[in-house]
Amino acid sequence: MCTDFTSLNKTCPKDFYPLPCLARLVDGNTVHEVFDFMDASRGYHQIKMYPNDEEKTTFITEYELYCWKAMPFGL
Repeated sequence: MCTDFTSLNKTCPKDFYPLPCLARLVDGNTVHEVFDFMDASRGYHQIKMYPNDEEKTTFITEYELYCWKAMPFGL
């Protein structure tokens, strides 16, 4: 099954504020003495779930029932 979203894409407003060029941002900050990158990618899946809320993140596989112990990305 295939869904054609062409008409939906035409009706959606365009993003007038695209993401900035990362290389340009980094190069623009080379004049500063101290510069730090926050490593947010390692922060995913590190926030512990409240034990009573773990059952709300339950998902089923072929073999077992699982629930997240740490917050999944996007929650």
